[in-house]
Amino acid sequence: MNTNESINHAARIAQFKFGLIAPVIQDLFPDPSRVAFYKRITENPIEFPDGSVRMLNYKTLEKWVCNYQKYGIDALMPTERSDKGTTRVLPDTAIEEIYRLKREFSRLNATQIHEQLVRNGFIPRAVSVCAVQRFIKHNDLKSARNPNMRDRKAFEEDAFGRMWQADTCYFPYITEDGRSRRVYAVCIIDDHSRLVVGAGLFYSDSAANFQSVFKDAVASYGIPSKLYTDNGAPYVNEQLSLICGAIGTVLLHTKVRDGASKAKIERFWRTTKERWLYGLDMDTVHSLKDFNALFREYIRSYNTTFHSGIECTPFDRYKNTKSQIRPPKSREWLDECFLNRISRKVRKDSTISIDKVSYDAPMQFIGQRVDIRFRPNDMDAAVIITEDGQFPLRQTNRNENCRTKRSNAPVIDYTKLGGIHV
Repeated sequence: MNTNESINHAARIAQFKFGLIAPVIQDLFPDPSRVAFYKRITENPIEFPDGSVRMLNYKTLEKWVCNYQKYGIDALMPTERSDKGTTRVLPDTAIEEIYRLKREFSRLNATQIHEQLVRNGFIPRAVSVCAVQRFIKHNDLKSARNPNMRDRKAFEEDAFGRMWQADTCYFPYITEDGRSRRVYAVCIIDDHSRLVVGAGLFYSDSAANFQSVFKDAVASYGIPSKLYTDNGAPYVNEQLSLICGAIGTVLLHTKVRDGASKAKIERFWRTTKERWLYGLDMDTVHSLKDFNALFREYIRSYNTTFHSGIECTPFDRYKNTKSQIRPPKSREWLDECFLNRISRKVRKDSTISIDKVSYDAPMQFIGQRVDIRFRPNDMDAAVIITEDGQFPLRQTNRNENCRTKRSNAPVIDYTKLGGIHV
């Protein structure tokens, strides 16, 4: 993989493959045998993330399982783009425009919508009408009466850890050090027990902040079978896909503008605002640390309070089925799984750039593209990964580098400076 775009594509393919074989990895398949499961899954054509539809041999899934068990999520990543030359999928902006057009002009057909999207610059003409037709069909937008109607049924997983729902919610502004800033609340709730397994307040809605909450939740409560989120930037990125694949969790996303599909976490936000947030005296909150302490105290109260939807407390329901969840192999293994992965080319001055910050790399990698592993909030631990081992990175200090002695530095004859000859 030579670019971040290829890493993003490879992560989507790896997560998709893992989703197909996850029931075998998690030992949850309902069929009499693994082979029966493989044959059932591959009896019909399978649509891949790039929009292509393929027939797979059941032995292909068998090979994926074997490779994953030996080498982890990396074994499911393609070595090169498998969608090269095919039609591009619809971008999020085009999807939102399709929903708007069907809502305001419900009788428009796919051809008319395709023309609108091309005319208004949402998609290039190279994207076929078939891509729009498939999207409208798969998202139940054909009905002229109510194009946004969803077929919904109440559901609940049968044990703790089968699915976690995650979301971000806007909290009030607070003033710290004379500066007023928006607070974002991140929360993860278990579908079966309604237990809040992870939560935190932050000054930014970033992927790194969600990953820290998710990692703490896994360390405390084990590895969930599925993680269900919306399509926000913290949840739709290649890093989270790779993390979920590494620990063995299937990452699922709601359809665009379909927040009601993760009703349990949405109901938790409503309860939190009505029972706690609206009655909180914000004048007494002077820092994010104080706000987090109050939020954690509320979470403890919520987890141990009677819940009418399950006829007991979330903590009691968690205790009844917690034995079925998979614990992490070790803390070191978990730390490694949650490392972010990027690829960079080392410049001629032996530096690379990560989030516009320069880092020094070992000289032997000059001109090469290297794979880097790092924790977003702890760049001191960033390393280059090679077959020969790990090589640490160091943030560039140009003043210090100026005083570093180099074996190939030019020799200056100070006796000849300024035209003076001794």
